[in-house]
Amino acid sequence: MGILYICATPIGNLEDVSIRLLKTLRRVDLIACEDTRHTIKLLNRYKIKQRLVSYHQHSRPEQEDYIIAELLRGKAVALVTDAGMPGISDPGVKLIQRAIDTGVKIEVVPGPSAAIAALSVSGMESEGFLFRGFLPARSGQRKTALQELAQVRYTLVLYEAPHRLLKTLEDMLEIWGDRELVVARELTKVHEEIIRGSILKAIQHFKENAPRGEICLVVAGFQPAGKSADLHAVSLEVDQLIRAGMAKKDAFIIKAREYGLKKSDLYKYYEHHLKR
Repeated sequence: MGILYICATPIGNLEDVSIRLLKTLRRVDLIACEDTRHTIKLLNRYKIKQRLVSYHQHSRPEQEDYIIAELLRGKAVALVTDAGMPGISDPGVKLIQRAIDTGVKIEVVPGPSAAIAALSVSGMESEGFLFRGFLPARSGQRKTALQELAQVRYTLVLYEAPHRLLKTLEDMLEIWGDRELVVARELTKVHEEIIRGSILKAIQHFKENAPRGEICLVVAGFQPAGKSADLHAVSLEVDQLIRAGMAKKDAFIIKAREYGLKKSDLYKYYEHHLKR
């Protein structure tokens, strides 16, 4: 039986490849790719000549059957998407599930991911986050999805198409209110743009500048307005937990969630005022 390699490919800059990825693409028998015209650019960049087969959301079942049959014949197959990790908001997940059910050996060749890159550059809380991928295209379904996410306290990471971005941001503002937001556009590409601010500011920006390219949204989670959030008083409570033996990181997480604060803000106040 063959091996299915799940291979991450660059999300923009073709130099974001690993030595292992290049070795894997050179030695497999077949590369299953979302768009052969896109993947060939990467292969040409590194002088890799390999047999390609198209596999995407509109592929017929026979295409999936063919790839599985090749694996069962002992062939090595690399699964790639146009950008990033296969199976993450990507039709490749169907092939991966089929390979698991069939008993095919699977290996992952990790690498770039737009969601993780956007979360990292956002500077937002990352101890816990929720990746939602693309919201529904239809307005009613999109608003229902946003309602379901309204009270999630973790940082939210979403993808959005440029032609739907403004409507999505306006729905977010209507349902969630104005929250901290980072828009990561065209990550690692020539026209990379990181816009920091709030949902309202992003709406104003994109009304004046038509959005283009690949877009990832990082949005602050829900912050309940329960207890008073006096930073000094909360810092004292953090200090009590630490002195009682709790790990410092856990103390900040617990108190930040309890008072609806950003952990980074609480940490900065504690370090600059309480520890003096």
